[in-house]
Amino acid sequence: MAAAVTRDELTRSMSRRASFSSSPSTKGWASASIREAFGAPGGDVFQKSGRKDDEEELKWAAIERLPTYDRMRKGILKQVLDNGRIVHGEVDFANLGLQDKKQIMDNMLKAFEDDNERLLLRLRERIDRVGIELPQCEVRFEHLSVEGDAFAGSRALPTLYNSTVNALEGILSSVRILSSKKKNVKILSDVSGIVKPSRMALLLGPPSSGKTTLLKALAGKLEQSLRESGKITYCGHELREFIPQRTCAYISQHDLHHGEMTVRESLDFAGRCFGVGARYELLAELSRREKDAGIKPDAEIDAFMKAISVAGQKTSLVTDYVLKILGLDICSDTMVGDEMRRGISGGQKKRVTTGEMLVGPAKVFFMDEISTGLDSSTTFQIIKYMKQMVHIMDITMIISLLQPAPETFDLFDDIILLSEGQIVYQGPRESVLDFFESVGFKCPERKGVADFLQEVTSNKDQEQYWSRKNIPYKYVSVSDFVHYFKSFYVGQKIFGELGIPYDKSRAHPATLVKDKYGISNKDLFKACLSREWLLMKRNSFVYIFKTTQITIMALFTFTVFFRTEMKHGHIDDGRKFYGALFFSLINVMFNGMAELAMTIFRLPVFFKQRDALFYPAWAFALPIWLLRIPISIMESGIWIVLTYYTVGFAPAASR
Repeated sequence: MAAAVTRDELTRSMSRRASFSSSPSTKGWASASIREAFGAPGGDVFQKSGRKDDEEELKWAAIERLPTYDRMRKGILKQVLDNGRIVHGEVDFANLGLQDKKQIMDNMLKAFEDDNERLLLRLRERIDRVGIELPQCEVRFEHLSVEGDAFAGSRALPTLYNSTVNALEGILSSVRILSSKKKNVKILSDVSGIVKPSRMALLLGPPSSGKTTLLKALAGKLEQSLRESGKITYCGHELREFIPQRTCAYISQHDLHHGEMTVRESLDFAGRCFGVGARYELLAELSRREKDAGIKPDAEIDAFMKAISVAGQKTSLVTDYVLKILGLDICSDTMVGDEMRRGISGGQKKRVTTGEMLVGPAKVFFMDEISTGLDSSTTFQIIKYMKQMVHIMDITMIISLLQPAPETFDLFDDIILLSEGQIVYQGPRESVLDFFESVGFKCPERKGVADFLQEVTSNKDQEQYWSRKNIPYKYVSVSDFVHYFKSFYVGQKIFGELGIPYDKSRAHPATLVKDKYGISNKDLFKACLSREWLLMKRNSFVYIFKTTQITIMALFTFTVFFRTEMKHGHIDDGRKFYGALFFSLINVMFNGMAELAMTIFRLPVFFKQRDALFYPAWAFALPIWLLRIPISIMESGIWIVLTYYTVGFAPAASR
């Protein structure tokens, strides 16, 4: 992989990589963005060896002579002193301090003027400079159907009577004594489509149309009670051939977090569990090719890429970057909060849920209702950042929104319109109105396109959009729309592509992840252990209260069962000692019941992170068990010291 690259080969590779994706629209967008970011067409963001600053040149030359492993962890950090003097210091990215990370972020913000697009373009320009291709993932689903069994009507209400009857009926139906009264419900019905990289797709549809089920099915996270049929492939590979939970990231509409942790700590833990993916291998290959070609990268870009590619760090620069683009930097050190603890707002919690997945190395994202609780301006900014990531870094992304504002709607490249479990339209945003006009429905001038698309398939709202006045209106069902779309030119193109199998040889080796977890078992255990210790410190009042409580109860116990009143030597006297022993065991045992509610309260977060392959179940349970042992020993020791001899139990070691 580290073969030498000549100047002619670099020129040819740059001509081959002149665009950021295979999409014509994306090519034009990316080229215009580069010209805008870098000024003149011949501008070059890289410099050949030979710098005016001798100090920086000498330090860079020393880093270039290091072995690859050390070179990946060393870089130059520029600092501006109070007197205006610029100092270039060598830094080890494997042991970055808080001040170093803050300095790197400050340098990045100053260099790119808080422009996320300029930063991503510079990153992509460095990668394209040496002809390295980024992993891309195309997701296809063919004839996908999902159905399940559920109670209908009043039997579906969560009452005590219904729960009891449903449980008994389930037991009797499992042994075929009684037939089940559940009804078959079709959630998705024979849907097919393609989600391409470098194009951001908007999933639209009225409530209960199957949007969440479609996203979960594509992410391989459907509930086991549902029955699924059809075919889902990533770059031609079926879900059983790799680990879909690690290849893609599904962002749920439910915000489940530990209220005792801050926003930064939540994202740091997620990034630590996910690891760096293929970022380190990409940087190693990039560094080798640049060294062979004599190219010296920009110091800020090099520092940023190395800082986000070093594995095993408790905190990562990716966290600071995600906090910045999601607007969470103002509350990064605030507790997330829960029902019993004041914390961040509901909209900020929604962004924390999104950020937990963005800090990982996934190349495919399925985002379910990420705008809930956000105002239209914040939603627009977040979707704008997502679009920049998708177009420049070749990411595959579907975002489900309920009622996006017109300016937010215009940011998307493709539209997937879902209604009654069927895909009515999938294709470029520019062609969606043409399709409905071909059927006979026109969007009014002052009507938002997103609202029109969700109403035009409704039986109640459809008639007002009928545009063929010379033809009497007749209700067009969802099935009719699906039939019309198959004959529409966009639909013909999609089904034509689905008819041609995906060439698996085109898939990048780093696209599909086959390792179940992002880091080693040892590192997973250390991450969960440090988090559990943090949660214990945040709940220290509970443990202080428990210790105080058992101390007071011990004082009461040895005054009730005082040894001067505890006669011994007869069988009847033993009853008092049995009573004292039983009371001691009950107190010590039930003193730990206070933690039971805390553990149950944390289970939803555990289930979410376990299913997302943050860590295995043992990595969650083992630290809890280990850290509770010293507390249990301390509580038992306090009880024994205060009660054992004062009650008058036998002091001999043999007893």
